[in-house]
Amino acid sequence: MDHDDVLALFDRQLRRDVRADSVSARVERDGAVVRQVGEPHDWNGVLWSDVDEASADRVIAEQVRYFGALGREFEWKVYAHDRPADLGKRLAAAGFEAEPEEAVMVAEVADQAAEVALPEGIHLRPVTDAAGVDLVTEVHEQAFGTSSALLRRRLLEQLAADTGTFSMVVAMDGDVPVSSARMEVNEGTEFAGLWGGGTVAAWRGRGLYRALVAHRARLAADLGHRYLQVDASDDSRPILQRLGFTLLTTTTPCVRRPDAQGRRVAG
Repeated sequence: MDHDDVLALFDRQLRRDVRADSVSARVERDGAVVRQVGEPHDWNGVLWSDVDEASADRVIAEQVRYFGALGREFEWKVYAHDRPADLGKRLAAAGFEAEPEEAVMVAEVADQAAEVALPEGIHLRPVTDAAGVDLVTEVHEQAFGTSSALLRRRLLEQLAADTGTFSMVVAMDGDVPVSSARMEVNEGTEFAGLWGGGTVAAWRGRGLYRALVAHRARLAADLGHRYLQVDASDDSRPILQRLGFTLLTTTTPCVRRPDAQGRRVAG
């Protein structure tokens, strides 16, 4: 895998030329930025920007005004290779709050698609209905300790759309959900995104995360994608490294809430 080539492909396919990841959202190209705009339960934010020291503050202020007029909280995903180098500091000055840095990890689909044995008593349940979504969100709340209300609404919408670019799976211990994950792909790209992988505390360290990566890799292979991509937390990054994923870049989600007051926003 050539790092620079894959990074350029990532920027083009998943940032500049990306499609909306929800049926109720749209991708807009507004001069120097590519952004996704949707309902409050959708992901709203800036995916890519082409700014420099002279234009950055002006473009940031334009996006603040745009999303502010909609009453939307939004995220500006800042990648380590984005310019200008102080983009994150400029966003902070405009009222954005930086969340923990994530590692963008990638792997060849073919290297991950081998069958992985499940722990005894565990079976995988593909999610095809609202009851399955409830299982996914139950795991999410236990694994991450956060509300899944908005996630549930978004997942139900995606499931109803049935575009063939979205799938979810739950690992079940009998009738009890213990791990879950989903895969989202953009048609016409070489990447399949792995999202939401989480396991309840009692079942961690028993191979479920690895099994769900392999399961989704086989789905991605069937769809003709070459790479798997994960925005990994500090917890999942070492697991992915052991599975053969490599670091492509890092990203810091910078979030702007409608009532945030920037210390300095150029007009």
